[in-house]
Amino acid sequence: MGSVKDLKIFREATKEQTGRGRFIFSDRYSVFDWGEMPDQIDHKGAAIALLGAFFFEKLEQIGISTHYLGLVEGDQVNKLSHIKRPVDMMEVKILQVIKPEMKRDQYDYSRYQEEKGGFLIPLEVIYRNSLPPGSSVFKRLEKGEVKPEDLGLQGMPVQNQKMVPPLLDVSTKLEVTDRYITWDEAGNLSGLCREEIGDLKKLVNTVNELITREFSRIGLVNEDGKIEVGFDHRRRLMVVDVLGTLDECRFTYEGLPVSKEILRIYYRNTPWHRATEEAKARNRQRWKEICPLGPEPLPSRLKQLVSQIYCACTNEITKKEWFKNTPPIKEVMTKIKEFLKD
Repeated sequence: MGSVKDLKIFREATKEQTGRGRFIFSDRYSVFDWGEMPDQIDHKGAAIALLGAFFFEKLEQIGISTHYLGLVEGDQVNKLSHIKRPVDMMEVKILQVIKPEMKRDQYDYSRYQEEKGGFLIPLEVIYRNSLPPGSSVFKRLEKGEVKPEDLGLQGMPVQNQKMVPPLLDVSTKLEVTDRYITWDEAGNLSGLCREEIGDLKKLVNTVNELITREFSRIGLVNEDGKIEVGFDHRRRLMVVDVLGTLDECRFTYEGLPVSKEILRIYYRNTPWHRATEEAKARNRQRWKEICPLGPEPLPSRLKQLVSQIYCACTNEITKKEWFKNTPPIKEVMTKIKEFLKD
């Protein structure tokens, strides 16, 4: 399915009914839209599956529809409370994925004007509670791709500026390289009316509040995150993919990232990252093909610490020690801080 998880489909989705399938969350990771990186992060897949299940079940408790059906342990599909060991497989409902076609160097989204329901909305919705260093907002402003007023800001923001209310951003989801768009464009591309766009924003705010509340319990700040959404066959919004994990969100502890942003920080100082930026500037469609360098492997110590971050967060949010002998998240972050100083 992608660079960090796989999908097994048992029943294809159609215009008439949802399909059924299973996500297999791998220990792979991806940064900067590259795809699979050279290393794997131990236990990452199971940590993501367990944490994702926790948040799906929390959403269902407050009446929000999702595509989650349960976690897979052996031959059984069960809710999180019935799972006895770390597992990396989740059973879900499957929606149609309607990929826009490329016509005359532009993506054609016209099919979305005709579809009634049962499909993945081709958008990624991002909430921003603050603008930490590394936020894409700063780069877009510097390049002139967006103006402060386009984001509802009174002037140029500064690093770590708090967003009250949260800034809601939106990008494409099914193009070769995701691109940020305005909410008007989002509605036009996906066939969502103004009321549906309003409902989507309310849904994102609810998800944001839930994730923020749960992570604040363990002393972490929810800086930003993303969700993906589809329509069921009655054209009701449904949260899909996975949410609330360290891959979908950016958390911090005393200003230090508690997510794969740590890996982005490491790679930003490498020749490979500079080569990707130059390739994207030359050709947004074919940048991976023309990039002359590949990413270097991670230092073994950094890889171990990042693994502990994933395990510790899942243990502490779910209040269960899935991963034995994992230090508390605050202890792991102290070691991360020492590593980055070196």
